[in-house]
Amino acid sequence: MIPPQEASARRREIEDKLKQEEETLSFIRDSLEKSDQLTKNMVSILSSFESRLMKLENSIIPVHKQTENLQRLQENVEKTLSCLDHVISYYHVASDTEKIIKEGPTGRLEEYLGSMAKIQKAVEYFQDNSPDSPELNKVKLLFERGKESLESEFRSLMTRHSKVVSPVLILDLISGDEDLEVQEDVALEHLPESVLQDVVRISLWLVEYGRNQDFMNVYYQIRSSQLDRSIKGLKEHFRKSSSSSGVPYSPAIPNKRKDTPTKKPIKRPGTIRKAQNLLKQYSQHGLDGKKGGSNLIPLEGRDDMLDVETDAYIHCVSAFVKLAQSEYQLLTDIIPEHHQKKTFDSLIQDALDGLMLEGENIVSAARKAIIRHDFSTVLTVFPILRHLKQTKPEFDQVLQGTAASTKNKLPGLITSMETIGAKALEDFADNIKNDPDKEYNMPKDGTVHELTSNAILFLQQLLDFQETAGAMLASQVLGDTYNIPLDPRETSSSATSYSSEFSKRLLSTYICKVLGNLQLNLLSKSKVYEDPALSAIFLHNNYNYILKSLEKSELIQLVAVTQKTAERSYREHIEQQIQTYQRSWLKVTDYISEKNLPVFQPGVKLRDKERQMIKERFKGFNDGLEELCKIQKAWAIPDTEQRDKIRQAQKNIVKETYGVFLHRYGSVPFTKNPEKYIKYRVEQVGDMIDRLFDTSA
Repeated sequence: MIPPQEASARRREIEDKLKQEEETLSFIRDSLEKSDQLTKNMVSILSSFESRLMKLENSIIPVHKQTENLQRLQENVEKTLSCLDHVISYYHVASDTEKIIKEGPTGRLEEYLGSMAKIQKAVEYFQDNSPDSPELNKVKLLFERGKESLESEFRSLMTRHSKVVSPVLILDLISGDEDLEVQEDVALEHLPESVLQDVVRISLWLVEYGRNQDFMNVYYQIRSSQLDRSIKGLKEHFRKSSSSSGVPYSPAIPNKRKDTPTKKPIKRPGTIRKAQNLLKQYSQHGLDGKKGGSNLIPLEGRDDMLDVETDAYIHCVSAFVKLAQSEYQLLTDIIPEHHQKKTFDSLIQDALDGLMLEGENIVSAARKAIIRHDFSTVLTVFPILRHLKQTKPEFDQVLQGTAASTKNKLPGLITSMETIGAKALEDFADNIKNDPDKEYNMPKDGTVHELTSNAILFLQQLLDFQETAGAMLASQVLGDTYNIPLDPRETSSSATSYSSEFSKRLLSTYICKVLGNLQLNLLSKSKVYEDPALSAIFLHNNYNYILKSLEKSELIQLVAVTQKTAERSYREHIEQQIQTYQRSWLKVTDYISEKNLPVFQPGVKLRDKERQMIKERFKGFNDGLEELCKIQKAWAIPDTEQRDKIRQAQKNIVKETYGVFLHRYGSVPFTKNPEKYIKYRVEQVGDMIDRLFDTSA
């Protein structure tokens, strides 16, 4: 049971809490009443605001719509005024630009092109909006006049600033990279940079706005003339330089040399000069041939102008390639891309046709030279053909995109030169074989015949052009002529393209054919001599000359490709002729040989018949010796070594025979006047033989 005190305390506590809750409830009730009152007030305010907004909207919307209409009207007015100003400006274009157009674009191209743009827009406006307007005719006329002025300015700039490339610069362009330790391209500035920019702008305008391609014709005509004149100038440079100094020179490239340029000789292509120098060297060694009968025009008499013309043509071909490359680079900056190839084709035609015509003239001259057997002139074809073949890859690259007729010009010329070259080789071999025997033209001293020296000189020339000459022969499929078996591996996909090894064998066979023809002809010519000894000396000299010439050049290696025993064969021929010559002395030594001479005992008196026989032997020997020495003194053996060898051998034979004879009969009393028969001592006989083959003795 709860004590009374605790119950009372708890009741008081509950009463206090109840009182607090009542107070809280009363506060909440008051707050709700206040909130309701505020809500009512806010609703009243919002209702009033909404009413006012509705009134405001009803007032503002009509004003807004009216203002918007006014703004639109204002914009339309402004646009109309702007269009009117724009249209009116077209009517003033003619008057505003007429003075500029009349004065031309020179010196103010930017301003001029700006005026042309205004005129063009005016033309377009009147054509679209007022095609019958007189203003259209005015601006059209002004536009055409302006376009003509731009065309005229284009022509003027190209004409005034397109200069012929100097021969000195062309020569540096051709040979500069080879001569400089550090390779560097020699740049050509065809037009000054500022001029080039103006020309490019004019060309772009004429293509885009002028609808005119005539300027391209103007361009290629002007540049074509400069290209042609540059190449002709180089050719003339060669002629003048050769006439004044003998060799054309090219000053050094300025940016790679000292301020004072030195002169350097131009590298000359292989010509017959090397063979001529070889001939001079052989002359110093006693191998020169004196002029005898031959219907071949002597090579050593060849005019040096042929070398000049050949060098000039070869350099002109190289110059064309370099200049054409440079022209194409310039053209790509000025001419629209889809017109570049056609324009370039037209641009190079005159210069290319000139080169091809000159090449055909060379072929024609060679053809005429073959007819008159002037094979020295034909030799000009060899260095030219070699250079054309070496240059062909660059040619083909330069002519990419040109017409087929343009591309085929160089191959056609190469074919013509190969054909005429092969014809020359065959005709030369035939002429060596058929050169006539003319008694009055034969060398009286039995020296080397001009036919031999010409043949060797011609063959030596082929050494510098082995591939070219071999290709000439191969191009005519001459393997069948020489019975050379053709290995399928020696040909490429082209029926006329042969390996270098096959061409070398073909050329070797050709040289052997020429040498064989020469040998047959020399044998025939030797029969002109009535004296077999002189005939032998003649053959000896010619065979020896051929052999020494082959050995001193690379001809012997080339001959050995198909004829291994050629050297041995010539030595045998030479020795055979020496033996034939030595037999001419038998009529001298036979008089004093032991056969048919009287045999006697010492102290026994000779009979008259024996004395007479000894006298006849001495007289026969003396007369024969004197006669042979007199005759053979006028003969010639140019080779000192061979001359000494033949003299010594003959001297040994005669001296030995005469010495034995003199020893046996010199002291025999066969005559009262021994000095009449014993005219020479053994040493004197040797001295007389030592003076053989020496016209100066």
